[in-house]
Amino acid sequence: MEKYALITGAGSGIGRAVSIALLQNGYHVALSGRNAESLQATIELAGAKINKAVAIPADVTSPDSVVNLFNVFEVHFDRLDLLFNNAGVNVQGLLEDISFDQWKSVIDTNLTGAFLCTQEAFKLMKSQRPQGGRIINNGSISASVPRPDSAPYTCSKHAITGLTRSTSLDGRKYNICCGQIDIGNVDTSMATRMKAGILQADGQIREEPTFDIKHVVDAVIYMASLPLGANVQFMTVMATKMPFIGRG
Repeated sequence: MEKYALITGAGSGIGRAVSIALLQNGYHVALSGRNAESLQATIELAGAKINKAVAIPADVTSPDSVVNLFNVFEVHFDRLDLLFNNAGVNVQGLLEDISFDQWKSVIDTNLTGAFLCTQEAFKLMKSQRPQGGRIINNGSISASVPRPDSAPYTCSKHAITGLTRSTSLDGRKYNICCGQIDIGNVDTSMATRMKAGILQADGQIREEPTFDIKHVVDAVIYMASLPLGANVQFMTVMATKMPFIGRG
């Protein structure tokens, strides 16, 4: 049976790696993000057949853009089996110095974007036959505990946990399941500052360990591979020695 997925933030990092892996595992994949060239580069890296992958540029902070994203998805693909809510941004700074625009940018992208995509996914998944599908939210270690100077990002990821739980509950009647993967210090471009040294809760600057993105990809593929009668509700994949257990 053919499988169809939509990935947000598919132009780089985790979204790119997961998109490539899904394509290589036989999925039809719609790759979404703000940069059309980056999305196309992801498809080329996957070596995907033209009928297997489509790039659909979209801004998840815009309700109209999200509606258009799912409308275009429907034109290309027969159904939606998997949504990976992955798009995200971060702003760091002293809590008292964060501007409203910085706050709004993070919340709109990380939380509202995931909510808007989940809404549209529900509409497709509950109307298609067979009914149902899977939604995976990219959370974070910050969904449990914060880093210093990260109020907007931490709040957005705490809220993603609430969205995951609500989605899981509200999706039951439509055979829609939802899980969350919380990732800590995966080795992408965003982890450069970890290797260079990053502020700790005690005020010191210390280098932190990272781990290979392959393990995140393997985890997402596993979550996606389960039948809809089984679900990984929450999974944490992290560098073993990073400051999380007993952080601070």
